[in-house]
Parts: sequence; structure tokens; C-alpha cells
Amino acid sequence: MVDVARVSGVSRGTVSRVLNGGRWVSDDARAAVEDAIRQTGYRPNPHARSLATSRAHSIAFLLTEPHTRLFEDPNFSTLMRAASDALAARDIPLVLLMAGSADEQRRASEFIRAGHVDGALLVSSHAGRDAFLTEFVADEVPVVSCGVPLGFERRIGFVAADDLGGARDMVAYLRDAAGRSRIATIAGPQDTPGGRDRLEGYRLESDATVDALVAYGDYSRASGKRAMAELLARVPDIDAVFAANDLMAAGAIDLLRDRGRIVPDDVAVAGFDDAPAATSSVPAITTMRQPFARIANEMVRMLLEVIAGEPAGRLTLPTELVRRDSA
Repeated sequence: MVDVARVSGVSRGTVSRVLNGGRWVSDDARAAVEDAIRQTGYRPNPHARSLATSRAHSIAFLLTEPHTRLFEDPNFSTLMRAASDALAARDIPLVLLMAGSADEQRRASEFIRAGHVDGALLVSSHAGRDAFLTEFVADEVPVVSCGVPLGFERRIGFVAADDLGGARDMVAYLRDAAGRSRIATIAGPQDTPGGRDRLEGYRLESDATVDALVAYGDYSRASGKRAMAELLARVPDIDAVFAANDLMAAGAIDLLRDRGRIVPDDVAVAGFDDAPAATSSVPAITTMRQPFARIANEMVRMLLEVIAGEPAGRLTLPTELVRRDSA
């Protein structure tokens, strides 16, 4: 099959689908494969073919984050639990694959492309650290991403929350309902779709051109605390801050308390996600709720459709403002 793929100029996945009568093969690709079969004298091995066409009957939950983030950020465990429940209803097991480092990504890619699972739910992709996605696309591995897969938007299906719209709604709330005029933001990593779109939503709604009102974190509570200190050093009179997730918002509240600032009287604080940190924080955090359970269920539905031969879909779900005591 490797020889046939090389001679025909298509992927091994395409060769496999031609041999097995699969759908979604263009006429040109099918003709090229058939011509290469004649040139190479390829004959299928019946035993190997039966193995290749059998299903693994399992799905990978591919998390491209360090191991510690699985336990630090409850959003990942929420998504994994919801995906596991959705698959359990179909009697399909979920396999967790951690791929935070280059070596882990290589091993996960080899495992998935070897057919040990039928497809993958990709969670938390980072632009510039996703070369393995090129391999998935080339081998036509069924993959659905949680959030827009930056750089692969047209080639990989995804289910995403409306990060940009949710950020705009939150900034508008802080300005219009909470009456704040000096609104800063703690943005997330700019190699993630949520980090980019929530910052863009903030900029569009606030018309902010002052870089001093923007600080950056990595979604951790500690980074929110550091970013809040940066903002106060640059703009001491800010009266509100929108953090790109609830953990960073909680870190911002920690720093404001250390500095003797009262939330929300002196500085209103808002987050994003509606994670457990939003309700355990004192005061409880006003936030934009992501529909995590629905996101996971739609990802599972979409991935099973891709495995069955349907084209990948793209779905953006609305967020919901949840008002609490911090703003």
C-alpha cells in the first residue's frame, strides 16, 4: 500500500478507501490509485485486509497540554467526563492521550494513525505546536476539535463556544450595566483560539487602543495574579478587569485583596467559562458560561459522523452571561 500511495501521489488512507470501496474518493484519485495498482502489481493480503478494515471501537481524548493542566483546569475534566458519558451511551470506550510535549505528540500521533482508535477528540490545540495535525489530515484520520483548530479551520471539523461574541457581551455588561469606564483585560495565550478571540472581542467592544490596559496570562490562577499586578502598575485607576477565564479572574481577585482593593466596589472582576473557580471564589465571579456538556456531546456526534464517512461539520455555540457578586 505504501508503494501504491507513492506511485499514485495520494495518501495511504485514500488508497485504503479505494481498495475497500469507501466513500469520499474523487474520480481522479481513484483512477490514479487503480493505475498505480496495475504498475506495482499490488495484490491485497486477505488476512491483513480483514485486520485493517476492522474497527478499534474506541475513541481518543487527545489533550495537548502538560499533565498538570488536566488537574489544574477543571474545564478539561468536565469535557472528558461529558464525552465519556456520550460515548458510554453508545457502548464506546474513551482513551485518554496526553500530548503536551513534542515526544508525547509523536507517540500519540503514531498510536492514533496505527488504528488503535477509530478517531480523536482534539482538546486545546496550540498554533505552531500542532504539526501532528498535518499527519492526521494527510492520513485522513477522523478528528474533531474543541475550539477552532488554528491553521486547520477548513480541514478539521470543530465545535466551539462563541468566544468573540461572549467577550463582547461581557465588556458591554461591565460598561453599560456595571457602569465602569476604565476596563482592562487579562488575555489568554495568543496561540489558542479562545485567547485570540476573547482579546479581539474585548478590543472591538471597548475600542481600546491603549496597550497598557492589556496584560497576558496562561490561563492559570498564578498568571492572573501576576497580570493583575502588571495592570495596576501601569494603570492604577482601572475600575474593571475582564479575564479570559475564571482561574485568572480568581488570581486577579487574590491580588486586589492583597493590595487592599475591594471587589467590586473599587474594581469589578469578570471571567469566562463558569468553572468551579467562579463559585468558590470570594466574591463569586461574574462570568460567561460555556456549554461544556453540549460541546462534548456535539463533538462526539460529529466525530462518529466523520468516522461513518460524512464530511466534517463546524459548529459555534452561544455563551451565557452569569451575574454574580464580583461585578
